[in-house]
Amino acid sequence: MQSAVINFTTQEEIKQEAQKVARKMGISLSMVLNHYLKHFVKTKTVVFSAEDEVPNKYLSRVLKESEADVKAGRVVSFKTGKDALHYLNEEIKNDKKTSAN
Repeated sequence: MQSAVINFTTQEEIKQEAQKVARKMGISLSMVLNHYLKHFVKTKTVVFSAEDEVPNKYLSRVLKESEADVKAGRVVSFKTGKDALHYLNEEIKNDKKTSAN
């Protein structure tokens, strides 16, 4: 299996604490991060807790906009992927008709 390097930025204190905890468990920080990445790929989820940092300004704004869209009924949901594709194809057709006029 080939290896890849991922570089990301975190607070120095968090890195040091994470390394210390991993070391106490007898594993490397790379093993911990690999586990989280595999879990992320498998579940396609990210878990945040109330203890996590407050979302950045961009994320906060987008979440508020999303909540407003849901309340205003500007959200479309689908039961299947096929339904979603049908909807998108219809939107494309309608957009082409509008553009042609």
